[in-house]
Amino acid sequence: MQGRALAALAAFVLSTGGVRAQEATPVPQFPLAGEQGAVGPLREPLLRSPVVTLDRERLFAESQMGQAMIRRLDAASNDLIAENRRLEQALEQEERDLTEKRKTLPQDKFRTLSVEFDQRVEELRQAQDAKSRALTRQRDVDRQTFFEAAVPILGQLMSEIEAVAIIDRSAIILTFDKLDITTLAVERLDADLGEGPRDLGVTPEAAPDPLPDPAQAAPPSNP
Repeated sequence: MQGRALAALAAFVLSTGGVRAQEATPVPQFPLAGEQGAVGPLREPLLRSPVVTLDRERLFAESQMGQAMIRRLDAASNDLIAENRRLEQALEQEERDLTEKRKTLPQDKFRTLSVEFDQRVEELRQAQDAKSRALTRQRDVDRQTFFEAAVPILGQLMSEIEAVAIIDRSAIILTFDKLDITTLAVERLDADLGEGPRDLGVTPEAAPDPLPDPAQAAPPSNP
């Protein structure tokens, strides 16, 4: 899937080339999807050019679908941070309890409990690290999904403005603002995709199930 998407993007998102000022002529604003050909008010006239520019970061951050993905990932990240804090507090309490038991337990019994505690801490650390990596992977998957969904919409927009290439604005040193189609592209994506499918974003399979709270899993206090 990724290969096909990159190939499609490569057809019109180029990293080289430029437009001379004398090649650009004004062209009216195009209607949004679903407006049945009605031309809206002209904010800034686009320029008719074989090459136009697009700010990919703005497209993602300002579109409804991109914002919905960001909100879902932020919520999952905040949940993981809160879970890490709860586990940290529980482990600190268990460590204090274990320190107190050292005063009364036989040395071999205390050593066994200490080893079990260290193993549990390591298991929890690995599990939480895995969840963090899963969120990072989810962020990358979300962006890939977003731009795959944007490809046909951007392709249609290219056809309407008679452009043959879209250049990522971050790869350009100098350009005309009137060649930038980001705002129009955001409007098109919002009209066609809205916030995107509801099942996008972090799923239960993206991270391992949390381990039991160590405070509940602590060994019994009686020797």
